[in-house]
Amino acid sequence: MSSREIKNSKKRKKKEVIEPSDLIGFKPLKKFISLLHPLHSVKQHHNRDLHFDQYAALLLLYFFNPVLSSLRGIQQVSHFDKVKKNLGIKGASLGSLSEASNVFDADLLAPIIKDLAKKTLPVEKDASLKKLQQTLVATDGTLLPALPKMLWALWLDDQHKAAKLHLEFDVLKHAPINYKVTDANTNEKSVFRDFLSANKLYVTDAGYSEYKLLQEIIDAKSSFVNRIRDNAVWDLIEERPITSDDKKAGVQRDLVVQLGSQSTQGDIKTPLRIIEVFHQGDSSRPRKSRVSSKKSFRTTESDYTFLLATDRMDLSAEMIALIYRYRWQIELFFRWFKCILGCKHLLAHSENGVTIQVYCALIASMLITLWTGAKPNKRTFEMLTMYFMGWATDNDLERHLEKLNPAE
Repeated sequence: MSSREIKNSKKRKKKEVIEPSDLIGFKPLKKFISLLHPLHSVKQHHNRDLHFDQYAALLLLYFFNPVLSSLRGIQQVSHFDKVKKNLGIKGASLGSLSEASNVFDADLLAPIIKDLAKKTLPVEKDASLKKLQQTLVATDGTLLPALPKMLWALWLDDQHKAAKLHLEFDVLKHAPINYKVTDANTNEKSVFRDFLSANKLYVTDAGYSEYKLLQEIIDAKSSFVNRIRDNAVWDLIEERPITSDDKKAGVQRDLVVQLGSQSTQGDIKTPLRIIEVFHQGDSSRPRKSRVSSKKSFRTTESDYTFLLATDRMDLSAEMIALIYRYRWQIELFFRWFKCILGCKHLLAHSENGVTIQVYCALIASMLITLWTGAKPNKRTFEMLTMYFMGWATDNDLERHLEKLNPAE
């Protein structure tokens, strides 16, 4: 062996070794596996006995077991007798698992996600949100770092590649409504137009403040609370009085306007409200600048004033400000999705393979919400993973769930 080969061999990581005793609690997943049965007729390869439902089950096992950290680890546990018995799968080769991400159609998972979303009950308890009479939906996108060799994942340059998850998120249920994975440079507003439907109240950030898009939301029989840019131009029609409750919510002005400059006023046909809100932050923790594919302005000051545009004339200014604060729920979901659930680490390199992984992660997240009746968080995820690894008993898990949903 040459000196170069010796040097490279030292750099190689030891293979991941997982013991069957590391994987114990299958009861929650076994109840769900039946929903994957429609995928069983989809086979990866005529010479390889791996079906789509089996591949999806292994990905779900990956999300719920921190001892699994790679595709090789998934391949190893697929040969454990306990895994094969409880998940109804056969041992898979690394080649089969790798090829599966390119052959199975990710869109076949979409009906399962929608079915779970329908079963999910509201987890937000704020009674004031019942006045909305529309589904409160937050819409945004988040980047998933990709490898430079993933040529389809266009972003900043050849060394900075990323995929993007576009998500339409039911704030009250804490569940996805619509979802799509693209390269990082795909326009979020174009994807949003594909998602657009009736009887929703969309709450969006400044990246969606295109006036024609706001009119399209109205034309679709939905409403919006949208943060517009600080340099927005309008003609004042009326200034509404501010109540004490409005002031407590940070509202400084409540205006009825015709939004847009002389060249863009025709983009919105009806008058809108502009709510000016003051945000007081922590001066000891200024907001940091960050690399972003968005070309929107972001202040680094802890205290700032922002503008909200809405077509809802019937709601109080305080309620409009509250609705916009609930937009933060999608940001919290993205943090949970990438940092705790572990979808930041991509197991596949193709766009279809990344989409399968993301869709399985969405399924895993909704399963937690259905099992617990609460928004998924780090403590609950830790409890579930300890249960799956055999460190927590059925009674331990039940006591944790009782704390999440105390009897009224």
